[in-house]
Amino acid sequence: MSAITHHTPDGMLAAYAAGSLPQPFALVVASHVSLCVQCRVALEAHQSAGGAVLETVDAVALSGSVKADILAQLDAPFTSEPVQKRSGIYPGPVMEVLKGRAPKWKSLGAGVRQDILTADETGSVRLIYIPPGQAVPDHGHNGLELTLVLQGSFTDETGVFGVGDLEVADEELDHTPVAGPGDACICLAATDAPLHFRALLPRLLQPLFRI
Repeated sequence: MSAITHHTPDGMLAAYAAGSLPQPFALVVASHVSLCVQCRVALEAHQSAGGAVLETVDAVALSGSVKADILAQLDAPFTSEPVQKRSGIYPGPVMEVLKGRAPKWKSLGAGVRQDILTADETGSVRLIYIPPGQAVPDHGHNGLELTLVLQGSFTDETGVFGVGDLEVADEELDHTPVAGPGDACICLAATDAPLHFRALLPRLLQPLFRI
């Protein structure tokens, strides 16, 4: 793996540690942290700081019914799901959502493919496959987009992104990502709002592709 130079912003790591990061972005951050030692160390620091804060908070007495409900849940049968490990280029958090299967690619045209992993009111997460040298149509953002490179690379107006790099794009960024030479570029991308395409054809196809 090449050196990772684009990292998860510290504020986003803090939100992830606190459990307040929306699920689509949490999946991408979890995947990035699994690949990036620097961000994993920073996340552990946030988690330690959160634990220290909890130790200073005054205890609150629980009612008898709440205590009984908690004890009843502890006695309830529990079936654990096997923990998914990294498989090939796909980090453990991605394999967990994939349930151990291979991606189910659907064509978007020009060799570009996607597999939508999750989609709900908080946003969507998808795997994107871009052939070498192929460009994604020029687009802006109506919200936030996180893009983690799992294989290959891409370039855009902000720089070069290789394996393990995370791009954070907001409403201020208009860009045209182009896959680098060599291996196809495979990315994990999360958005909380539809993209804003400049060209007519991508805009017409947008509802069909759920981008």
